Amino acid sequence: MSNASPTEPLIQIKDLFKVFGKKPTSVMPMVRDGLSKDDILAKTGHTVGLKAINLDIHQGEIFVIMGLSGSGKSTLIRHFNRLIDPTEGQILVEGIDVMRLNTKELEQFRRNKMAMVFQRFGLMPHRSVLENVAYGLSVQGVDKASRNAKAAQWLETVGLAGYEEQYPSQLSGGQQQRVGLARALCTDAEILLMDEAFSALDPLIRSEMQDQLIELQKELHKTIIFITHDLDEALRIGDRIAILKDGNLVQVGEPVDILLNPADDYVEAFVKDVNRPRALTVETVMKPPAYRLTADTIGEALKQMKRIPANYAYYVTDEGFQGVVCQEALEDAVKTDKEALMEDFKVEELTPISQDALLESIIPATMESDFPLPVVDSDGDLQGELSRAHLADVLSDFYTDDDDSTDEEKLNSTKEDK
Repeated sequence: MSNASPTEPLIQIKDLFKVFGKKPTSVMPMVRDGLSKDDILAKTGHTVGLKAINLDIHQGEIFVIMGLSGSGKSTLIRHFNRLIDPTEGQILVEGIDVMRLNTKELEQFRRNKMAMVFQRFGLMPHRSVLENVAYGLSVQGVDKASRNAKAAQWLETVGLAGYEEQYPSQLSGGQQQRVGLARALCTDAEILLMDEAFSALDPLIRSEMQDQLIELQKELHKTIIFITHDLDEALRIGDRIAILKDGNLVQVGEPVDILLNPADDYVEAFVKDVNRPRALTVETVMKPPAYRLTADTIGEALKQMKRIPANYAYYVTDEGFQGVVCQEALEDAVKTDKEALMEDFKVEELTPISQDALLESIIPATMESDFPLPVVDSDGDLQGELSRAHLADVLSDFYTDDDDSTDEEKLNSTKEDK
């Protein structure tokens, strides 16, 4: 039974510190006084692993924790299921303080609430693929027929039906990682901890595993805490990203926040080489659609048009976006018949773009259009607009400043390359 209210985060990390050494509590005053990690190591022989970490993680999100080697990300993920105990701080899961669980309660918590997927797969070589996937259920005491049936279902889900009787050594690295993922999912744990789960894989297999995780998550809505040192991976799969440096939490935000508003020089250096057109979607950078015409007659439409600062507007009906209308054309039409219906008026066709499209895919259309492009959702409803100038502004940092060409010229050159 959950002790957390529906609005509370599923996991809360509060003022968490971890110091490694023989007498960590004796070092805490130095840590709190702000002495550097290197100074504390030199003076005391203790290593500061984590410093004043505060995090809220919400149900059903993929929360990525990233940083370079030694940043504390793997130390942090091991606190969630108390493989490591903090020097100070609280770990709350559904409002329950994990630090207060006794040995038996902690065992149950690890078996039923959280499952872990490791970098090196962590499979048992002497057990078949089916037995590996079913292992968590056997620990939970589930009977053999039930656990094998469930394990077989999860193997099918991750694309490994037919491999049940194989052994890990007979599988490729990508297949082994799929077995590891199926094993974690098979326990029905609400929270998945994934520590560099795909980093040992070849780039192509890694990309496939990322796609599979994203697709699975659409159905499963698990809470996934994913550790990586790879920003491209973090941006691709994360709903939110936390960046660690030397045990400190530097920034937490959605991928677009991290990319467009880095908190400091460290994060800026991280995001500098990210391919923004390939990482950002239209939805993350579009502007609200300011100018809509919804009138039934040409005369009413012109009145609406005159109330807006632009000389164009999007014509929208109950069926969704219909096209773009210029003030000049309406003024001409009104001279003939101001009571004429807008549905008979010849609107200028403009192909809308999907809010889910990557910026890379819409650069040509944006550059060729005289108007900002309308952005629609999956139902065809108008959600926003994307102009050439705004796109140039968003992507300007991505293009080098070695020459004197304008942002639009750089974007045009991208378009011509395609």
